[in-house]
Amino acid sequence: MNSGLMQAVVVVTCALIFYSAGVINEQRKGMLDKRILFYLTVGVTLDISATALMIINSSNIPITFHGLLGYSALLVMLIDAVLIWKHWLKNKTGAVPHRLHMYTRFAYGWWVVAYIAGAIISAVV
Repeated sequence: MNSGLMQAVVVVTCALIFYSAGVINEQRKGMLDKRILFYLTVGVTLDISATALMIINSSNIPITFHGLLGYSALLVMLIDAVLIWKHWLKNKTGAVPHRLHMYTRFAYGWWVVAYIAGAIISAVV
C-alpha cells in the first residue's frame, strides 16, 4: 500500500473515532451539545479528506463497489451532520427529534459497514 493510501487509512480511522464519539453521545443523551456537534463536524471533515486522499492515491477507478458504498456512506453522514446542525441552530437545546435520532443511527451504521468493507477489501487485496 502506498504512503498516500496509508494516510487515507489513518484519516478515515480518525473519522471513525470522531463519528463514534459524536453519535454514541447523541444516542445516549438524546440531546445535542457543542461537544457532539464538534465530534460530528470533525468526523465529516476527516471523512471528506480521507475520501479525497483515497481517490487521489488509488490506482483503481473511482467507481467500484467499495467506492459507491463509501460515497453513499459519506453522503448519509453529511446529510445527518447538516440536519443536526440545522436542529441545533433552530433550537439550541432540547431533545433530538425521534426521526433525526433514528436517522443518525442509520447513517452511522451505514458508515461503519462501509468502513469495515474497506478494511476487509484492503486486507484481501
